Amino acid sequence: MCLHCTRRQFLEASTLGSIALAAGQVAADTDAARAPAATAAKVRICVIIAGQAPDRSWSLSEADVTAIRNRLAEAERQLGNVEFVIGQATTQEAAAALLDQAGPDAPVLAVSADIFGLSRGVMPAALAAQRPVAVFHLPVVGGHDWCLVNPWRAAGNRITLYNSSDYGDLEQAAAALRAIPLLRRSRVLASPPFKGTPASQSPELVKARLGVELVPIPDGRYDEVLSQVDTSAATAAAQQWIDGAQELVEPDREDVLKAARASLTLEQLIQENHADALCVGTCMGWLSRGFPCLGFSQLNDRGIPAACDGDMDCVLTMLIFQHVLNRAGFLGNAAGVDTSRNAFHLSHCSAPLRMEGPASPAAPYLLRRHAEVRGGAVPEVHYRIGQTVTFTKLIHLETLLMFTGRIIEVPEVPAHTERGCRTELVAEVKDADRLLENWGGGALGDSATDYYASLHRVAYYGDHTRTIRHVAHLLGLRVVEEV
Repeated sequence: MCLHCTRRQFLEASTLGSIALAAGQVAADTDAARAPAATAAKVRICVIIAGQAPDRSWSLSEADVTAIRNRLAEAERQLGNVEFVIGQATTQEAAAALLDQAGPDAPVLAVSADIFGLSRGVMPAALAAQRPVAVFHLPVVGGHDWCLVNPWRAAGNRITLYNSSDYGDLEQAAAALRAIPLLRRSRVLASPPFKGTPASQSPELVKARLGVELVPIPDGRYDEVLSQVDTSAATAAAQQWIDGAQELVEPDREDVLKAARASLTLEQLIQENHADALCVGTCMGWLSRGFPCLGFSQLNDRGIPAACDGDMDCVLTMLIFQHVLNRAGFLGNAAGVDTSRNAFHLSHCSAPLRMEGPASPAAPYLLRRHAEVRGGAVPEVHYRIGQTVTFTKLIHLETLLMFTGRIIEVPEVPAHTERGCRTELVAEVKDADRLLENWGGGALGDSATDYYASLHRVAYYGDHTRTIRHVAHLLGLRVVEEV
């Protein structure tokens, strides 16, 4: 275990204590930075049409199967990093052959095509191979085997059910399934001291549970890279932040330039370590040389989850849902529950701008100084009023907490006023009294009194409660609703 460990202890705990480091200056063109390692190649998903499709009762018609195949082709185009290996099987041998064709890392999307198509061949093969499975079943005509999904799951299998007449759920199922092989390819660049629940701080447990590799930032490497940042690149990056802001409030250009240098440093560290996410526990110690908050925002916007405060629970949460949703999450402090307004406050200084994916429009923002240390340059992001949001967090590598709300206010803190973290959203929730009483849902255990394990949540645009349940089934997690 690596609880609240030092950087040296983490280096010793990690199996990758020795890392080959790239030399040279930070690249001047950050837009040309390499893609995250996990998404560099497509992942395979084995799609098995389970059973025959004659035109008779309790079976899909040939037209149904054709429509499903067409929608899968569209999903493959839309998702971009998924390759389907599609076949039809009525026996365990035929299903096993398709699994072999898809490869050992391919999860399974099983389409129920006749009355007992799943139970007579496909599921015995998939479960014997210990593959995570998403079942797609068309109500009425898709057969009877859907009712066995819960018993299969109760037996310890990682399986979820899309019982739906919407062919769009095929794409949703594929998006959830792809997270499993993507996590196995993922590397999180990490700098202790860590916070959160104990299991998430152990490289061995994280690798065993999710397949994710934790990679340490070696002592002194941040300072080395920072000293090599190209001045012209940093100046251009700073100007881009200033040009995009609605207003430069307290910071001056030198503050923004220092923050841009820190941002480019983080980019270089990500590149040279082939990392897919970043978690930094030493960010407060870096502030005098340049605030990394702008860099965290930019990484999240690019699809590279970046978490501050050393919160390993949250960076793993963000990594899972980056792979599933292709969206950034806003990691924030639970700034309070307001029972008089039935509302929840979330705030932080490293908020992403592009909450609906890397290609989505940026939210408006101001450039402010950090309220706690009264210096530097951080974003004050103004999120969309009326937007539904989902709050979630993985704890103990075993439970996903969740609840939803609707943004009713995004406070704009007056200039030169120091009041908490700069970006804040206020969301109306279903029952604030219940949220207050049930904070953590009783799932935190011995970590309930740990400040950061209890404090943080990650917010996502949209209602993703259904997706969270499917992902939990596929990863063998449980879900606890806090309200």
